[in-house]
Amino acid sequence: MGKTEAKKSGVAGFMKIFQSQQAGLLFIIIALGAILTYFARYTDPATGQVMNKFFNANTLIQTMTDASFFAIMAVGATAVIISCGIDLSVGSVYALSGVAMAMTLRSIGPAMDTTGGVFLAMAICLGIGIVAGLINGTLVVSFKVHPFIITLGSMMILRGVAFRLSKAESILVPDALTGAVKAHLGLGNTLSPLPMIVMLVVMVCGEIYLTRTVAGRHIFAVGGNEEASHYAGLRLNRIKVGIYAMAGLCAGIAAFTGTSFYGAASCADATGYELYVIASAVVGGASLTGGKGSAVSAVLGAIIITLIRQSIRTLNFNQDNEMIIIGAAIIIAVVIDQTSARKAAKRLAQRGPEAK
Repeated sequence: MGKTEAKKSGVAGFMKIFQSQQAGLLFIIIALGAILTYFARYTDPATGQVMNKFFNANTLIQTMTDASFFAIMAVGATAVIISCGIDLSVGSVYALSGVAMAMTLRSIGPAMDTTGGVFLAMAICLGIGIVAGLINGTLVVSFKVHPFIITLGSMMILRGVAFRLSKAESILVPDALTGAVKAHLGLGNTLSPLPMIVMLVVMVCGEIYLTRTVAGRHIFAVGGNEEASHYAGLRLNRIKVGIYAMAGLCAGIAAFTGTSFYGAASCADATGYELYVIASAVVGGASLTGGKGSAVSAVLGAIIITLIRQSIRTLNFNQDNEMIIIGAAIIIAVVIDQTSARKAAKRLAQRGPEAK
């Protein structure tokens, strides 16, 4: 009897994993990867060997690198969305953090082309990100204005400050930063896996924070039912400010990683990333009505969006349609989410009388 129950429990656990949100996202990633692998095959005219433009170490790591910069920000944005908020300023926080960091290091001079310069650059980017997030959160809770309006305004202000500081110049960063973030880690001179590793570390930390800590559960509580959270004694204002600070921190991490990787900072950096960040969270299953989301799913959503962009190029589709396809993916994801939520609520309502 014990073995039978254990077997049933194991099957139930496997089915739960198979039916989870992440399993569906992984299936989409595998399907897109298989399509790209199939259509990216070609015969090398010199050797006659069948090669693949997608399924190789360089392209796979580059794809993950392309996804990493807005996937990192998507982890913080997911926490905001779970709380029933929104943050449109993350791309501008990225730009301002990168510009301020590059200008500071340039003003100090060659002395910053060292390991010390790397840590100072990191501190500047993370510090500006946290401060920007704290300002966003404070404005939201102080003025009781919808976060869409607050972060839309801060998006324009921060981008404008970055423009004024840099005077629209592209500012180079010391070689020490680029060397650190582009470290090959023994994988070969053409591979730079560090941005991907940073993305995975942020994803794991974000998932642990949201699902395994009291503070993370408070975020879900606020997004699920703010009034009930208030009567439960939660400090809503402090929680909300902390959530936006978390989003700013993630933008700062992305700014340090991205600016160092590309070797320069500009006020135009991360323009339009707001779309990709929010799309990653939504495609990953975060509910814009609050109370639902996952750091892991947000990163998987970012990878899906990157693969969609990769598919457009690999299959030689018109790249002018990229925004159309990604926009359609967002709409489909939201419709599926809302439909499943309504069905779940209906099933719960039907079970209510039976439970009694």
